[in-house]
Amino acid sequence: MEEHLTVGRVAELAGVSVRTLHHYDEIGLVRPSARTSGGYRAYSADEVEQLREVLVYRRLGFGLREIADLITDPSTDAIAHLHRLRGLLLEKRDRTQAMVAAIDTELEARARGATVGTAERLGMFGARLYDTIGGAYTTTRRTDPRIAAQIWEGLGDARTVLNVGAGTGSYEPYDREVTAVEPSAVMRAQRPAGSARCVAGAAESLPFPDQSFDAAMAVSTVHHWRDPIGGLREMRRVARRVVVLTFDAGEPGWQDRFWLTRDYLPEFGDLLADFPAPADMAEPIGAVAEPVPIPFDCADGLFEAYWRRPKAYLEEHVRRAVSTWTRVGQDAELRAVRRLRDDLASGEWAERNGDLIGLDAADLGLRLLIA
Repeated sequence: MEEHLTVGRVAELAGVSVRTLHHYDEIGLVRPSARTSGGYRAYSADEVEQLREVLVYRRLGFGLREIADLITDPSTDAIAHLHRLRGLLLEKRDRTQAMVAAIDTELEARARGATVGTAERLGMFGARLYDTIGGAYTTTRRTDPRIAAQIWEGLGDARTVLNVGAGTGSYEPYDREVTAVEPSAVMRAQRPAGSARCVAGAAESLPFPDQSFDAAMAVSTVHHWRDPIGGLREMRRVARRVVVLTFDAGEPGWQDRFWLTRDYLPEFGDLLADFPAPADMAEPIGAVAEPVPIPFDCADGLFEAYWRRPKAYLEEHVRRAVSTWTRVGQDAELRAVRRLRDDLASGEWAERNGDLIGLDAADLGLRLLIA
């Protein structure tokens, strides 16, 4: 029989009041499913896990309504929740450390008798602070201007644009009227203030009438869709033009294009075993495909972004911003990182990949479909 914890015991372990737990029960946030023989509420292991997620999100500053959307998000399982929570906590840690460093800098300046002006004090907690924490979790996936230019050129003269699988809003054109669609409440909650209106919805069933937009775009998201071809047809239904950034896993030996999948992470191929080739995706919507080179200093920390900066893959916050590492599993990830670290230290990586050093950009399989 499954063990249950009483409401009093859960309150004691979690460091919250019984009244708080009763409130969560009343609003449907975390409802205990059992009762003790004495009639007291009792929590199962799954309900304790859900409460843990609620409490961490709460302590990170999320409102109860936001938390309800996050923990009931059907596109996010328990492991994905843990990775997301860990990333948010790391970001909070980095922000706190940066603020402490800024205060220490000012204290040192004042101890020397230096005058710290108003603008200087503000800068310590403004732009320069964000420069300091630029490597934090959520900032690894930024819009790269060169990739953006190619995507936006593909949009042509479209004025109204639907961004499907929009995530946190990377690559949304700032000079057009954008509507975003994103199924994950976790991702919707991460969209910055002032970004485009975002509605809940899946690519395979877009909540808009036919030909509602001049163009529909999708960036590095098709591989997450349940039915990629169905989603593309939906984009074609609601828009007169379709632009999709995706990945070519169709040509023979495609894994050998990138040293990371060739030498360290062959499991990546299993993730895309059933993923349609660009030609198969292009045909139903009448698209043409063009290569998208990845710059050596790509600002968007996608999976292939660090092809000329291999040490970046040793950084956990870099890996946590890419779903591939979670999907291959911890054993494969740790093995790949260990081997890469050893090869970088021994010079083996440089010996195998020295021809990359002189390249400014590389074709590693990114493709832009334009219909």
